[in-house]
Amino acid sequence: MTSTALPATGLPAQDERVLYATEAAASGAEHVEQPVAYDAILLAGFGGPEGQDDVIPFLRNVTRGRGIPDERLEEVAHHYRHFGGVSPINAQNRALKAALEAELADRGIDLPVLWGNRNWEPYLSDALREADARGYTTLIGLATSAYSSYSSCRQYREDYARALTETGLGDRIRIDKVRQFFDHPGFAQTFLTGVRDALADLRARGLADAAIRVLFTTHSIPVQDAERSGPRDRDLGPGGAYAAQHQAVADWVMSELGEQGRVVTQLVYQSRSGPPSQPWLEPDINDAMRAHAASGAKAFAIVPLGFVSDHMEVLWDLDTEAMETAQELGVLALRTPTPGVDPAYVSGLVDLVLERVQGVPTAERPAVTDLGPWYDVCRPGCCENVRAGFKPAAAGLRP
Repeated sequence: MTSTALPATGLPAQDERVLYATEAAASGAEHVEQPVAYDAILLAGFGGPEGQDDVIPFLRNVTRGRGIPDERLEEVAHHYRHFGGVSPINAQNRALKAALEAELADRGIDLPVLWGNRNWEPYLSDALREADARGYTTLIGLATSAYSSYSSCRQYREDYARALTETGLGDRIRIDKVRQFFDHPGFAQTFLTGVRDALADLRARGLADAAIRVLFTTHSIPVQDAERSGPRDRDLGPGGAYAAQHQAVADWVMSELGEQGRVVTQLVYQSRSGPPSQPWLEPDINDAMRAHAASGAKAFAIVPLGFVSDHMEVLWDLDTEAMETAQELGVLALRTPTPGVDPAYVSGLVDLVLERVQGVPTAERPAVTDLGPWYDVCRPGCCENVRAGFKPAAAGLRP
């Protein structure tokens, strides 16, 4: 595809390497060290139903293009129906938006926060229309996902591009995106207190370290997607950047607490939804709990490392199903908190925005693992969706 067939960026044709980018990011540098005067922050979320009548329409949005009948969607719908048809995710994003606005105001930073979702109201297209109505043309994207994979990074970049196309605003609005923040201290350090408190609680109950397991859990994804997460030219192991990033943060948490080697830890997965014939990342948390219990484990600290808030996969898959597994096994399980609106997390997100506002040099950007700081502009082919192929995506080098 030639540059003349791509949405106009307002830049010379030879510079149209990153779709819908600001001039500072358009050349595709790994880290953009040039200050940019953004007009607003564009908070992007997954979205969720807010009543029983919303559940099936929401699930149709989530699975759009896959031809899944409503009867099969109803098998997943019972998770939401168990909670009155209301996903907590929209309320959590409203709280995060308010917390970001308060943090920005406290620092004297004049950046409004717009919010739009992938799968439910308010949609990203709504947020872009609001931006246009308010005269905002230069936005910095902030997605509610910390790690690299198709669904947690590239799909949000595709969402930005799709919303710009749907609204016809691609010739007027530029969107950059903050780097994936899995190892930014504002995000990573929020897990320290939870793990520390859980271990102290279990030890206070008389449990020996040999009987305790710390399970760091995240959403499972297809193995093919995991292998393609992160840049193509960076070998990060069989699980790609997705698995490597989670493992690196888990190792940092245990090392920072001085617990590395004292108790057995494991990175586990949850919430898989593909057909049995399709390999997904394993082990499932419930299978891992059974295996550890068979080898003598009496208690588990479950750490939702891959999640930024207590949304449905946390409330159902951990607080319901994993706790039921613990009860069946006759063992104790404690689930540690997600970042939510923890002040360190909120402050860290603002810091990530300011990196791009101020053009902070790469060497001065904080990262708690050797994998970061991650890229401002995603690399070519990063986080490919094997089933759907490459679609137009903002904030990254083509394809």
